[in-house]
Amino acid sequence: MAGALFRCAAATGSGALLFLSFPPLTMWFLAPVGIAVLTLVLRGRSLRAGFGYGYLAGLAFFVPLLPWVGVYVGAVPWLILAAIEAVAVALFGLITAAVGRLPGAAMWVSGAWVVTEAIRSRVPFGGFPWGRIAFGQADGPLLPLAGIVGAPGLSFAAALVGAGLAGCVVGLRSHRWRSAVVAGTIPVGVPLLVALVLSAGSSSTDAGTTATAAVVQGNVPRLGLDFNAQRRAVLDNHLARTEQLAADVAAGRAPRPSLVIWPENASDIDPLRNRDAAARLDAAARSMGTPILVGAVLVGEGGTTVNSVMVWDPARGPGEQHIKRQLVPFGEYLPLRPVMTALSPYAKQAGNFVAGTGDGVVDLNGVRLAVATCYEVAFDDLVTESVRAGAQVITVPTNNATFGRTDMTYQQLAMSRIRAVEHGRSVLIAATSGVSAIIAPDGTVQQQTALFTADALVGEIALGTDLTWATRLGSVPEVALSFLLVPVFVTGLRRSGRGRPGGGPVTSVTARQQLL
Repeated sequence: MAGALFRCAAATGSGALLFLSFPPLTMWFLAPVGIAVLTLVLRGRSLRAGFGYGYLAGLAFFVPLLPWVGVYVGAVPWLILAAIEAVAVALFGLITAAVGRLPGAAMWVSGAWVVTEAIRSRVPFGGFPWGRIAFGQADGPLLPLAGIVGAPGLSFAAALVGAGLAGCVVGLRSHRWRSAVVAGTIPVGVPLLVALVLSAGSSSTDAGTTATAAVVQGNVPRLGLDFNAQRRAVLDNHLARTEQLAADVAAGRAPRPSLVIWPENASDIDPLRNRDAAARLDAAARSMGTPILVGAVLVGEGGTTVNSVMVWDPARGPGEQHIKRQLVPFGEYLPLRPVMTALSPYAKQAGNFVAGTGDGVVDLNGVRLAVATCYEVAFDDLVTESVRAGAQVITVPTNNATFGRTDMTYQQLAMSRIRAVEHGRSVLIAATSGVSAIIAPDGTVQQQTALFTADALVGEIALGTDLTWATRLGSVPEVALSFLLVPVFVTGLRRSGRGRPGGGPVTSVTARQQLL
């Protein structure tokens, strides 16, 4: 019993380490340590125990990671979502219990982590990729790997380092020194070495086409889901900050931008229905002398709402637009609405948005932009589709005011840095209340704003045209790894004699041991 309690505590601690590896902290190195601890806990366990310990780790990870989900709709939806997401870590525990003693165990354990991340990135509610290990590695040495193997490959590398550390510990505990060295050196050293080589190779300056971009952050009068309750306040804030930028350009205090990016929901009233709002946007675009990418809340049919990002031209007014394709559960829409509203009265505050379609690319002043509105930046396939469709820059218009003063703002910034490296594109984050940023293709944050201030960033950015290996491959490595893991898992079951939930031979001693 004491051993089981210790393993429960260790599993919980491993989830806490994973959480601490994410922004706003920069302790990226705790993610491999967390995987190492959990792998050691799972070693030699039954499938049932592996699932249980994994679930504990998942709860310890997701509960503190996701409070932003429920900050304005109550704790119940947040805790339910965390409990659902923790099932993926439980599946990782089950698979690791089966494959953890096979030859090349570090690779299979890492593959199990990536596969379970892939599952929860797709189901339920259209997937919820938040909390992938890759998204906590923006400040770590493994970041350059994202340009070759994408976010899933970056997760694999971080998990591989952790599984390698666990293998090293196992070898040291059994006094098999050579095994310990091999188990630690290869899984830990190879990803770091490859990342170092890639980093050195990308240090040369890109002499390609550039453009001057401006990111406008107008700020909001209040936080939360009713951020736009004060009619037109958000729009007025962004108009004022744009006019100030135009004055700075006219006076020579700032360079003239060819790209001007506003945040998601920057127009808190529908400019396609409100003539005054449209006239003010016309004036703002004329003052800048260039089209503006405007995030606007549009009125849909049947009492629904549309989250649009549209091009507003100085002469022609509204043009191409991107309708947000991936909506935030419990924020922009409420899954299982009758159940959730019965459980929590705050859940009624969730929106009633409808999703759009398309490839997420718009043309702004002759530059092809990938638009990943807020939550969409977390989804591999959406950003990859846009870059493959010819996007030269990735834009992330976002309204972080919806989630208050939570860590999600900095976690989203880290995701955007991963996307920059993954696709070799500059990334422009335009946030209503912060953090807005200009990110170079190597993931470096060149400029960023403070929270809850009106500001504008202007800088020269690279316009990408080449496709990285990660963009070309897309989800192929992830899918291939999933298929490869199936026969390995079956082999693990056969070798361990744990083909059924209770585990090996039916004796009172072994059954008791496997339950622990």
